[in-house]
Amino acid sequence: MPLLFIFIIVPLAELAVLIKVGSYIGILWTFALILLTATIGVSILRVQGLSTLMRASQKLQDGGLPAKELAEGFLLALAGALLLTPGLITDACGFMLLVPTLRGRLAGSVLKRFKPTMTMGSMNGGSPFERPINPADPHVHRDQGGHDIIDGEYRRED
Repeated sequence: MPLLFIFIIVPLAELAVLIKVGSYIGILWTFALILLTATIGVSILRVQGLSTLMRASQKLQDGGLPAKELAEGFLLALAGALLLTPGLITDACGFMLLVPTLRGRLAGSVLKRFKPTMTMGSMNGGSPFERPINPADPHVHRDQGGHDIIDGEYRRED
């Protein structure tokens, strides 16, 4: 169903809007409007894309994961594709993705939707480092919160 929407319904709606707008303002003005929106959109996209790239770079330098910046970068790429697609509906959607607050909210929802569940370890969900803890082991005890603590020693071998 999504492919039907993207490849059939959207172009038909675009065509209907272009015909209606062209009948009001004329075909040349309609073409000029499409070129103007694409030009303005791409110039705004370039500025915001560089800004997002700089924020992602800064977050990486700070040792963080730039997940939100990557999601915003994906949405900016989608905005660019929509702005370069001839049509007024896709231009309107592309311009909406260029609004930073709306894009930030969409990026947050995209991250929530596709956030991987954090599982450690092997196929059965356990950690490969996990082993059954023997309470009789003298190196194992529990802290006040009930967490297992395993005492041990290490030495560095170069």
